Amino acid sequence: MTKLTLGTHPHMLGFEQLERLLERSAKSGNEGYPPYNIEQTSDLSYRITLAVAGFAETDLSITVEDRQLVIRGRQADDGEGRVFLHRGIAARQFQRTFVLADGVEVGEAVMENGLLHVDLTKAQPETIVQTIKINKG
Repeated sequence: MTKLTLGTHPHMLGFEQLERLLERSAKSGNEGYPPYNIEQTSDLSYRITLAVAGFAETDLSITVEDRQLVIRGRQADDGEGRVFLHRGIAARQFQRTFVLADGVEVGEAVMENGLLHVDLTKAQPETIVQTIKINKG
């Protein structure tokens, strides 16, 4: 029995790119840091919230690369010349990626109390009915 994938299913035409996005998302290497929430704020909007305590706005970057939202954090290690008896808070970098569907746009990003909020909006899809004329052969 042949395994059907999204891109090879006979009734799913043109979904090869979606399959590649799913594979890339699975391989993105997202670890558990930093923790995050995704909430639906309305029928057409979402908010991603990352816990980024210790990061300043200048330590963070948010980009959209090939339909992926990429959030990166990089802190400078200011531990030189300091003597730590215990160091449980490390200067740690991260990269979190989220695959965006067509029509999803990244809006505002806000830092608040150690949380980074990134708002997303989804365009209302238009219902299009197209009639195809049948020609005589």
